[in-house]
Amino acid sequence: MAADLDRAHHFYGEVFGWGFRPTRQGHGRYTIAYTEGGVPTVGIGASSPSSGVSLPVTWTTYFAADSADDVASRVQERGGTVAVGPLEFGSGRVAWAADPDGANFGIWEGDLTSAWWGERRPGAPVWLELRTRDAFEAALFYGQVFGWDTQGRERCDVRFEHDRVVLHIDGKAVAGLRGGAIEAAPDPNVRPRWRVYFCVKDVDEVAERATELGGGVISPAADTPYGRVAVLRDPEGGIFSVAAVRKGPADGEPGGSG
Repeated sequence: MAADLDRAHHFYGEVFGWGFRPTRQGHGRYTIAYTEGGVPTVGIGASSPSSGVSLPVTWTTYFAADSADDVASRVQERGGTVAVGPLEFGSGRVAWAADPDGANFGIWEGDLTSAWWGERRPGAPVWLELRTRDAFEAALFYGQVFGWDTQGRERCDVRFEHDRVVLHIDGKAVAGLRGGAIEAAPDPNVRPRWRVYFCVKDVDEVAERATELGGGVISPAADTPYGRVAVLRDPEGGIFSVAAVRKGPADGEPGGSG
C-alpha cells in the first residue's frame, strides 16, 4: 500500500525494473507489477480514504486460503486478531489480520496469478521472513491457522536451520521465522513483522540506487548463510529487503539458485 501510487511506481520501477498495469481490485487505484518478460509479481494499491480501507505504507505478506472465513476464524481462535474482513476484493476475498505478537499479514481467497517461488527472477519476491518474539510459538500458530501440519511432509515441511524455523513447500524453502523481536521497540525494524525479500543481481548497487531515488538503507548489505542481503526503505517509509542472485545449494532461499 502506497500513499502516492505514481511515486511508488517511479521508485520501484527504477529500483527493480518493474512495469505496471492497472487492474480492478478493491475500490481504489491498484496496479500489478511485472518483471521482465511480463510475469506478474506483486500488487501496489493506493492507501487513501477513497479506497474504503486506510492502511499504512507497507508491504504485506498474503497467504493463500481455500476459505478466507475459515482461516480468519482459526486466527481468532488461536489468539490472533482480524482487523478487516473477510470481504469481497476484486476477483476474490481478503482479510487483514495479525498474529498474537502483532505481526500483520493478509489472507487471500481467489486466483493466484503468480507462481514465483524458486524462480530466481530479478525483481521477484524470493523469500519471506517473520521476525517474532518466539519462532517456535509462531510456527505453531501459523501451522495451525494454515494447515501446514495437515498437508503432509511431502507438501509442507518445517525445520530448524541457521538459527531460525524454515518452512519448505514442495521441497523449496520459502519462509523463515526468527525470534528476538520486541513488540514495544521504537525501531520498527525490530518489532514483530513479516519481511519480503526481492531477488536482485547486486545488493550493493540496488541499495545505492534506492538511496539516490529518495529511499534509504536500514540495514547495510551483509553476507548471510542465505546470501548477501540488505534492508531498505522507499521514499514513503515502506520497508523491504533485497537478496542477491547467486549460484548455491540453498534452493528456494535468498542467494540460492533455482
